[in-house]
Order: sequence, then C-alpha cells, then structure tokens
Amino acid sequence: MSPQPVFSIVVPTYNRPRRLAGFLESLTGQDYDPDGFEVVLIDDGSEVDLEPVAEGFRDRLNVVFLRQSHGGVARGRDAGAVAARGMYLAFTDDDCMPAPDWLAKLEQALEATPSCAVGGYTENALPGNVFAAASQALISYLYGHFNADPRNALFFTCNNMAMPRELYNRIGGLDVTWPMCGEDRDFCARWRSEGYPMIYVSEAIVRHAHDLDLRRFWKQHFNYGRGSRRFHKTCAQRGDRGFSGLERLSFYFGLLTAAFRHVPGPRAFLVAPLLLLSQVSNTAGFLREWIRPSDLAPTWQVEATR
Repeated sequence: MSPQPVFSIVVPTYNRPRRLAGFLESLTGQDYDPDGFEVVLIDDGSEVDLEPVAEGFRDRLNVVFLRQSHGGVARGRDAGAVAARGMYLAFTDDDCMPAPDWLAKLEQALEATPSCAVGGYTENALPGNVFAAASQALISYLYGHFNADPRNALFFTCNNMAMPRELYNRIGGLDVTWPMCGEDRDFCARWRSEGYPMIYVSEAIVRHAHDLDLRRFWKQHFNYGRGSRRFHKTCAQRGDRGFSGLERLSFYFGLLTAAFRHVPGPRAFLVAPLLLLSQVSNTAGFLREWIRPSDLAPTWQVEATR
C-alpha cells in the first residue's frame, strides 16, 4: 500500500461529467506534492457513467472512485470519509475549482491548531449569472456575520472545509439522514459543542460555478429553510441552546441589504430583490418542515462504527 496521504479530498458527484472534469483539472494545478493527497470521488447514483472521467486523470492524480445508490451529498461525503486514508479530510464539490495554494493554506492552519476545523472562502465563478451573484452576496454576508472572529468561527459550508479525519469520526461525521440542505451547519454545531475550535482562513479559496436559474434558486433556498427548521429542532434535542435560536432582527435587515455591500455597481439593484426572494423561499421551507417534518432519526443519536 502507498504511504498515507496528508489529505483526502472528498467530493460527491452526480450527473455532471463536464463539471467533474473541470474540478479534477483544477486539482492538477495544486502547488502541493501530488503524492500528498488523494481524491475520493463518490458517484451518487448518476445516470451517466462518470468513471471514464476519473480514469482520464489517474496519470496525474491519485483518484479513488466509489459508487452509491442516489442518497444525497451528506451520505456521499460520509461514504468518502469512511474510505479515505488521509490524515485530514478536505470537503468540496464537483462544481468548484480550488486555487493552486488551497491545500497548502488549509494545511498551514490545521498544523497550527491540530484539533481545529478549517473553512476557506468561496468565490463566485459565474459573475454574469445574477442568481449566482445573489447566492455569493448571501454567503459573503453570512461568513462576515458568523465568522467575524476568524479564530472563533461558527459556520462553514461543506464546499470548502477541512478537519482531522480522526476527529470527524469521533463526533460521528455528517448526519447522513439529513434530507435537505443544512447538514454542514449541524456538523459545525456538533463540532463546537465537543469543544473543538473552528478557524476561518479566507486565503484558502475555491471558485464555485453554481449555475442557477429562478427555479433552482427558489428550490435551493426553500431547502435551506427546511434545513434551518431541522437544525433548530435537533439543537434543542441535543440541548445545544446556543445554536437553536433565531437571530436578531438586525441580522435579517443586514441580510436584505447585503447586495449593496457585496455586489459592485448598479448590479446590486438586480441582486437585492433576489435576496428578499431567498428569504421568502427560506421561510416557506421552514414552515413546510415545521408542519410536515421529516421522520428521520439523526445519526448523532447512534454511535458511529468506523
């Protein structure tokens, strides 16, 4: 068996061969020893054969290709984490393109604080898409709010996050029963409740090519709302009162005006209504999950076997 890699980059993928190829191509440009990382791809039940895409990069990358029946990104990431051999797990997505120094920046922070989780900055790779620009304004606002103190961060998304594999396993990993968005928020809350720090490293950058239209934008934020309701409920069940409450009204006002701080020029006037729409959709999803909740027991109630 080859020596243990430092990083296992874990990526679920589904029906996007072109995006997957672009992602893998970006990894070939990492300023990092190619023997120091493996790429664990999890095909989440795609209708197209993605293995030839992975095979096309085996001469330049250490690629592990896995398949599972369609079960969602949380289940895919967790399956990749189980198969991973690296000292650290690095999560991202197949529509992302990490900067050349991404792994080096993550490693620097992880070595400085061995028990931490690290999150980097996600940058919009589709500035001409107004829906993608709105999502970028939203995530920039949320990171500015929740990670104002980079040494005491509260929230990372799973498209740019890394942590020691041993500690990931110790807290039970991602909740694979999560039926919608929000498993990353839940993981961060459990990570902090175990006493482990979270550090925001804005220099660890991935570019995110999230091609959205009105329908996908609505669905995305509707699912965020569903996830938010489940998050509040599971935090209350765990007794994590510090994570279960709603934010102050000033937070929501700041969110609605975030376009004018994060989007340059007149384009902000196009993005601002979409931020309002995102909150309408989010509220609808929250109420839907409140009225008709998902009946899946979270996996943090069960001791993980790894």
